[in-house]
Formats: sequence, C-alpha cells, structure tokens
Amino acid sequence: METEKDAERELVSEMAAVAAELLDGLPQEPAARAMLAPFGDQDVEEERVRWFYTPTDHGGVPLNELDPRRQGLVMRLLASGLSRPAYVTACTVIGLENVLDAVEGWGTDWGRERGRDPGLYWVRVFGRPGERLWGWRVGGHHLSVNVLIHDGTIAAATPSFLGADPATAPLLGGTLRPLGGTEDLARDLMTSLGREERARALLHPRAISDIVSGNRARVRPGDRMIRVPELFRGPLREPRLAAQAARIDETAERGSGYTEDDHAAMALTREPRGLPAADLTAAQCEVLRALLDAYTGRAPEPVAAAYRRHYLADDHLDQVRFGWAGAVEPGEPHYYRLSGPRLLIEYDNTQRGANHAHSVWRDPDGDFGLDLLAAHRSGPPHRH
Repeated sequence: METEKDAERELVSEMAAVAAELLDGLPQEPAARAMLAPFGDQDVEEERVRWFYTPTDHGGVPLNELDPRRQGLVMRLLASGLSRPAYVTACTVIGLENVLDAVEGWGTDWGRERGRDPGLYWVRVFGRPGERLWGWRVGGHHLSVNVLIHDGTIAAATPSFLGADPATAPLLGGTLRPLGGTEDLARDLMTSLGREERARALLHPRAISDIVSGNRARVRPGDRMIRVPELFRGPLREPRLAAQAARIDETAERGSGYTEDDHAAMALTREPRGLPAADLTAAQCEVLRALLDAYTGRAPEPVAAAYRRHYLADDHLDQVRFGWAGAVEPGEPHYYRLSGPRLLIEYDNTQRGANHAHSVWRDPDGDFGLDLLAAHRSGPPHRH
C-alpha cells in the first residue's frame, strides 16, 4: 500500500521529469533564462527569492516564447505543485487577463506588446531537476507559485500568491469568483463573533489597500505595506510607466484613507494581533480550519494533508489569530489576516471598488526553504 511519503516522492519525481523535458533542447538563449544553476550560487539564490505579483517581468521564460508542447509542460509543472482546486484557480487567474483587458478598454500599457497578456506567465528552474536541492517558480500577474525540493520531498511551497481582477465577474447563468470561497469563509467567521470578540479581531476600521507582506523575500516584525511603484522588477524608468504606477498607488491610498499612522497600526508584529482561536467556539473553530485549509490546501495533497492534520490539534489551532480590517458587508473594502507560528495569511479586496482581490500564504520562517538551507549550511550533513 502506497504511503503518503511514497506519493510525495512519486510527485517530486514527476516534477523533475517534467522540468527536465521542458528544458531539454531549448535554444541557448532561452535556456539560459529558463534554468539558473548551480543551486545555492549567490546570484541564483538572490533571483530565487525575488518574486512578484504585479504585471512585471517575473524572470525566466514566458509562455508566449515557448512552443505549444512546452507551454503544456509548464502547465503540467504548475499542476504538479498545486492541488487540483488550486490549479483550477490558477488557470482561472491566468485567463482573467483577457477579462481585465476588456474591463480596462483594451488599452492598458505596461510597456509591452499587450498590457494584459495570458502569455506573460514565466517559468524558471533553479538548480538541475532531480538533484538533491533544486526548485522552480511559475509566476505572472496575480500568480506566484514557488517550490523547493530537498532529498526528493517538497521542502517549501511558499510564498503562494493568488489574485483576481475582477474578483467578481458575470457568467452566463451565474457568477465567477475565483477567490470567493476564502472571502466568504473569513466573513462568516467575522460575522459569527460576538460584539466583544469582533472588537478584538478588528485590526482597523478601514481596510488597507494591499497585503502588508508584499513581495518581500522574508517577512519580519515591523514590515509595512509596500507601495505600488516598488512592486516591479527594477525601477520603472519609463516616465509613463512610473506615472501609471504612481496613479494606481495614489488612487488606492486615497480610497483607503490611510495615513502613515494607519500603516504603522497595520504593520506586522512579533506577537500576532487579532482574536486567538482559543477564544472561538467549536463551530467557529471548524470555520477557521476550513479557511486555513483553503490556503494550505493549495499545496499538493501529501503536503496539504500534513497541514490539515496539524491544525486538527487544538493546541496548534489555538495559536492562530484572526484579524480583520474594514467593512464586514459584502461588496465593501476589507482585509483579513491569519497569523501564528510559521504562518501568515493575508487577503484584501479593496481596489477597483472592492472588486480586485489579493491573497497570499506564507511561512515567515520557512518561505523558499530558507530555514532548511540555513541549517543545511551551518549544521553537520547527517542532520538533514
């Protein structure tokens, strides 16, 4: 009978085979962008932890430079690093670029041939597939999936970012809400609280305009929200692009009404803020577990199952804190945060009239496997 560990090793073996096939036979120039090696080289490591969720160059080779077979391999690699629901959501996020193009009148200019482009999702491999340490990233606007492999197992699956613009869009006979489940679960939890508990959960009466952790390689106490012009690869040297980013930032900040004091109040803290799960009822804890699983469940099942078991234990769940900012009513700007040991989850839906959502799952100690690599470098080899 196949064990969970066997399933994980089989999955990692598939990742390595798909990545190797993707790289095999690539012409020299795109191959040099598609794979950076050796793993652990300073330049490679600096790029591995440089990630984005804006419409900027994410590093590597974009889908629209690859032939259809290799495009399919990129999607297969992406699917291997996600659960099936997360993969479906990621594909929806990519497809939303076409919808966003229409929403913006087909005219947004980000200094490339097409401003909103489902072909501009990049793949990059770090190290050589199948080696003891290697990893990969697939990312583009509103998507960043980062995976580290160590000794044939998935050592890190964060940062994991999914966004949706529009967050809500009409379908024939229905409505498309790619991140609607995570929004509704958090709202259900917030509205189920009594007056005193809701006051303790409320981080701020108004919603901040973006996730606070931004695209930092590591999150630390005291971090404040990163402003829009800083969320791109390199400085926006073209005046028109810099002006466009500044306009988006100004509109978002004006909409939130935030001052520097407000940003300071929403900064990340060493001791997590919000209402502890220990003060929730049994029914509310089940909602919280479902919300946690909607994030950690982005990972492939062997990894997601381990997180699911972890939060089934009351002493582990009790350490999680839930915080909310902004309005509780649907359709109004809002933000929420789940924080605890090795956990930071953020969600905001504030921009474009609360129809533009960001969500991220992070491990403040182990994003990109940095904790494992630090131990690997400092400790004796037999420890790992």
